[in-house]
This record gives sequence, C-alpha cells and structure tokens, in this order.
Amino acid sequence: MSPVSYGRALALWAERDPDAPAIRCGEDVRSRGQLDRRANALARAFAARGVGEGDLVTLALPNGIAFLEACLAAWRLGATPNPVSALLPERERRAIVELADPALVLGVPAGSFGERACLPAGFEPGPEHAADPLPDVVSERVRCMTSGGSTGRPKLILEKSPARCDPGTPENGMLAEGTTLVAGPLYHAGPFITCWQQLLCGGCVVVMERFEPSQALALVERHRVHWALFVPTMLHRIWRLPAAERAARDVSSLVRVTCTGAPCPAWLMHAWIDWLGPERIFEAYGGSERIAGTLISGTEWLAHPGSVGKPTGERRIRILREDGSECAPGEPGELFMLPPGGRGSTYAYIGAEARATADGWESLGDMGWLDEDGYLYLTDRKTDMIVCGGANVYPAEIEAALEAHPAVRSSAVVGLPDPDLGQRIHAIVDAVAPVETDALRAHLAEHLVRTKIPKSFEFVREPLRDDAGKLRRSALRAARLDAPPEPSA
Repeated sequence: MSPVSYGRALALWAERDPDAPAIRCGEDVRSRGQLDRRANALARAFAARGVGEGDLVTLALPNGIAFLEACLAAWRLGATPNPVSALLPERERRAIVELADPALVLGVPAGSFGERACLPAGFEPGPEHAADPLPDVVSERVRCMTSGGSTGRPKLILEKSPARCDPGTPENGMLAEGTTLVAGPLYHAGPFITCWQQLLCGGCVVVMERFEPSQALALVERHRVHWALFVPTMLHRIWRLPAAERAARDVSSLVRVTCTGAPCPAWLMHAWIDWLGPERIFEAYGGSERIAGTLISGTEWLAHPGSVGKPTGERRIRILREDGSECAPGEPGELFMLPPGGRGSTYAYIGAEARATADGWESLGDMGWLDEDGYLYLTDRKTDMIVCGGANVYPAEIEAALEAHPAVRSSAVVGLPDPDLGQRIHAIVDAVAPVETDALRAHLAEHLVRTKIPKSFEFVREPLRDDAGKLRRSALRAARLDAPPEPSA
C-alpha cells in the first residue's frame, strides 16, 4: 500500500474486516469497526471544545481502550497526542500542561486548569457527535512524549515525523494482522510506538492495565501473542516465577520478545535465550528523541554478550571523552548520536536544551563503549555515576548483580557523601524473602570486584522501579541525604 494518514490506515482495516478485534483489555474488546466509529465521535467532541489541526491534546488516562481511542481521535483532527501518567502528582501534571499549552486535557475534571478545556476520564460523546467519517488529514507531529518529571523539570519531546504510514508494511519484526502484548505504560515511548505499529498494520493489541508476570504469560497463551515488548524489570519478574508455572504456559506463538528501557543484565538475557531460543529474543536501545537507536538479536548477543547492538537505519553513534576526543574501542565515555537527517531532524524539545557538540552530535546523557566490531555496550547514565575513591562506579552494574540473587526483586544503588572516599556506595534492596547483608556481600563478591561492593545496605518492602522499569534514583538519593542511613554491619 501507499503511505496514508494514521486515521485512514485504521479506516482501511475497518473497511476490510470491521468485526476483527483491534484492542483487548481485560475482558473488554474493541473491533476495528467499533474503534473507527468511536474515534470519529470522540474527534467531533474534541473539535467542539476547540481542538484543531496542529494542536496538542494531553492525555492523562490509564492504560486501556479509552487511551487508544483518544489518540486516534486526535490524529483524525490533525492534532498530536501528548500522553502523561494518569497518576502524576498535581504539581508535575500542571508543569507539563503549562509547557504543552494543549487545546484539551483529557482525564481531569472540568476547571482543573482554569479556562482550558478539560474532559474527565470516562467521558462519553453525545448523540450530537456523529460517528461517520471525517475529512482525511495528516497530523504533522505524530506524538509529544514527556520526560524529566523525576527531576522536577519536565520536558516535552515533540516528534517531527508526520502521522503517516504504509499499513501494508509491518515494522519491528511484527506480523501483518498479528497480535502484540502491550505490557508497559502507554505514556512511555516504547509501549506507545509499538502498540500503534501493530494496530496500523491490521493487528490486535492486548493491553495490560498494569503489568503482572503471571498474567502476562497467561495472555500470551490465551491470545496467541506474536510480539511483546518488555523492560528488564518485567523479564526479571517473569523469570522469578516458579519454573513449573513458566513451563506450564504455551508461549510457542511468540515470534519476537524485545527488551528495552534499560540495559538487560547478562545473566537474565542468557536465561531468556536458554528458555525461548536466541532467534526470538532481541534487545533495543534508543530514546524518545529517535536521534539514534540500536538493535541486537539473541544470536548476535551470544557472540557479543552484554551488547545492545549496532545503530540502525543509518543512524550513527560515537563515544567521546570529557575533552571531546573520540574514545578507543573498549574505552568508556559519553554516547553522542546523529540521525541521517542531521541535528533537529527527528524531534524538538519544549522546556529543555539538547546537549550537543559543535558539529551537531547530541547526547542523552548515557555512558558506554563500542567494541572493535562497532557493537554498543551501555554502562549507565552520566548523572548516575558514582565517584568512589577516585574510581568511576556505575550503579547499573551493581544493580544487575544484586538482582541476580533469587531473593532480590529490585534494587537501587546511589552514592552518598563519605569523608574518606568522596562517595560511598549505598544499596537499597527490595527483597521478597529474608536475606542477610553478609549473604548479599558474598553473592556480590562472585560478580564484582571488591571496590564495587556497597559499603551499606538498606532494605525496603516495595518495588523500586515502576512498570516502565524506570528508577527515580535522584529522588532516592535526595531522601537519604536528608536522613542518611547508618552503614550496615
């Protein structure tokens, strides 16, 4: 097929088979025809409140059918969806709305933002909002994602690509008219993008309201899921299920499982490769800015263990030292990236400035290195690095080792002030079973050099990462600077 607008692509699939399922969430199902008509009615309701071509529509809705219907309604008007977490604190949501200046905020009561148009969650279009087709239009900006709320300085990432696709060409190894499991929050770029990639090529998406490992496997089996995107936290939680429970589920329908959002610990990638086979496991790296990205198959990963792959789509990555010179293979430094169209061709920030070199290469703040074959290995975020006794220590490496312990569900490693070392390594551990500090130290000694073993441990009883696998490390560190814990014995 030729490229068409997102709105037209969904209409074409609805015309071909209106009764085919498009979205499943819990026991609720929307067929292609229902999704098409519902989006038209919602679009007219949005237009009645002032939404037009080029506007942003902020969506403060949880994972579910209503979220996806609202996105399609915005595109049908030539507007751009701006997804945010439905659980954002009022202060953070207000800061994002002030930056975005949307024509409509969906998911909040009327009057929440003064005179700005708002619609509550559960809004239903009235009989005056017809469900017949609207004039075809292409949104010039496909999405506007949010980032940076954990620092108190939110920013918007406005995608510069238009909402246009070839509905006959699946992307990312998906199947035409296949089925994808959406396990992560739709206000994050990975789940949002892959969800729509599957819908736009005639497929069905199985949307989880909230990730739960047993339910994820049950949904794969029940709906014969072909494609799934997980963050390492999800892979970890699935792997920690009883082996008999995992073995009892039929996951043979899976064609591809992709891990992204953070570096996957090597032991965990090995475990999934052993379980599903290297041809079905992939790892990807990239940001909402889409200035560069990498991909690696399980087969390649076995030859380059720990790598997140090579750059895709003619995008380029180089590793630079603090002085701007290029690192040698194997030498860690800061990642700088350049898309084929040059700087500014893929996105624009609202509320932030990019970190870039004089010749236009940009950084997202990640650290890593390239091997002799050009495969990328991530170490950590530059801002998360701990300088302990003059040595650079990457928290992600220690967290991966901690989470290899069967009693550890999640962990966070931060640097706290130390009069001798500059910073001491402090581990916050979410353990699902009692574990002694000495046992953790002994476990870590099998994975890390002595200087990387935390000097202090703190045990908590709740997961430290959210459903997108994100960790608010700066907030965790700040809380402990206010009341630093005593080093454990």
